[in-house]
Amino acid sequence: MSETGTEPEPTDGPAGSVATGPVPKQSLVGRLLGRPRPGSAEIDEMLRMKTDEGSQELAPRSRTSPQELELESGRVLRLPEGVQLDRGDIDVETPEDESMILNLGPSHPSTHGVLRIMVEIDGETVLRSKPVVGYLHTGMEKTGEELMYHQGCTNVTRMDYLSPFFNELGFCLSVERLLDIEIPARAVWIRMLMCELNRISSHFLWLATNSADLGAINMLVYGWREREMVLAFFEKVTGLRMNHNYFRPGGVAADLPDGWRDDVLALCEAIPKRMDEYDDLLTGQPILQNRLVGVGPIDADTAISLGLTGPLLRSTGVAWDVRRDVPYLAYDKVDFDVIVGTNGDCWDRYAIRFNEIRESIRIIRQIADAMPVGDYRIQDKKITPPPRSRIDESMEALIHHFKLYTEGFRVPPGDAYVPVESPRGESGCYIVSDGTAKPYRVHMRSASLTNLQAMAPLARGGLLADTIAIVSTIDPVLGDVDR
Repeated sequence: MSETGTEPEPTDGPAGSVATGPVPKQSLVGRLLGRPRPGSAEIDEMLRMKTDEGSQELAPRSRTSPQELELESGRVLRLPEGVQLDRGDIDVETPEDESMILNLGPSHPSTHGVLRIMVEIDGETVLRSKPVVGYLHTGMEKTGEELMYHQGCTNVTRMDYLSPFFNELGFCLSVERLLDIEIPARAVWIRMLMCELNRISSHFLWLATNSADLGAINMLVYGWREREMVLAFFEKVTGLRMNHNYFRPGGVAADLPDGWRDDVLALCEAIPKRMDEYDDLLTGQPILQNRLVGVGPIDADTAISLGLTGPLLRSTGVAWDVRRDVPYLAYDKVDFDVIVGTNGDCWDRYAIRFNEIRESIRIIRQIADAMPVGDYRIQDKKITPPPRSRIDESMEALIHHFKLYTEGFRVPPGDAYVPVESPRGESGCYIVSDGTAKPYRVHMRSASLTNLQAMAPLARGGLLADTIAIVSTIDPVLGDVDR
């Protein structure tokens, strides 16, 4: 600045000479911070530092090992012992300087959460892809190790927030196996009822968002509407639309309300009629078929090697369903079909979820007819709190209530894992007990995280637009991934 308070103009000089005028103008932020405007190289470095996720990121091929490059291109899952890969063995026709690495997400509606997909593309063709996770960093498993067993369902129900009952069920079944207790029959059938309704609500939301991803915006409205019908029943039973904390070790928190059967049968009447309408609206739609048929195929051997479960595995023709093959609750007492595909593509995954809604309605009708009477939770004072009405009448009930909620109940030492079939595949809770009132270790088997491993083989060779459909038919829930 000059003495008069005005800034002099810079001095022009001959080409190649050093300017003799004052320092270049600064931006407003630069003036405030006392630094000049950063150059393009500095900006690139700042952006790189802000998005660096280390080994999770998709690096250029020249900086990627042959083994990692094979995995990222979806070519091999494992190598025989002693076999070494050479970079020249990897067949990528497009030179590295003619391709581009692109970020899809993590803030993007079609990634269905805070998911970042890095893709290397040649024009519109995907050469490599890699999911980058960890942006939610909830730490729920570690939190579960600081909570008493009767508090655990409050925590795990928030993981897969689209199917909270399955989180609670996996936790409760593992705790009950450690306790070596058998819950009343009514509690078993109530759990089945709520889980199948939850499967329907989750699939309806998937049907809504998947259709919107592919351009069928009207189905977004319809899918949310049908889901709200189910959530209204959940609210009537548990008091909450989501994150219910309704399943408890030893049974359920409360019995079904009066009129529950009429509400359930009304859903069973309304939903199949709506599904027939959506079948006409979507399944026969040529645009939807072109976006899904033959897109993102995977074979059965690859799916099994990756540990895929649920609709992803069944789309390859493998008829694996935990409800039928490793029965839990009372699924061996109801009749239902396991829906399978043949080609392992997005169309098969769409058709499986679509028809699983119908099968869940079939199961729910049987549950409504076979629901037994009796207790809805185990009558063990060391595990189940007394009714609130008894606390004011009995000193013994007051003592049990106080000790249970301040000290919890102790679980014998050991470990247990009980799988359940969630809308996304096999889910469950592995618990290690050290004999105290808190678990020593809690680990959730997340179907969403495992199924994301299929991203590389599914996306390779497809179009960038196909990646949207592939992520949608994987149906990941990021709360279940970043737990």
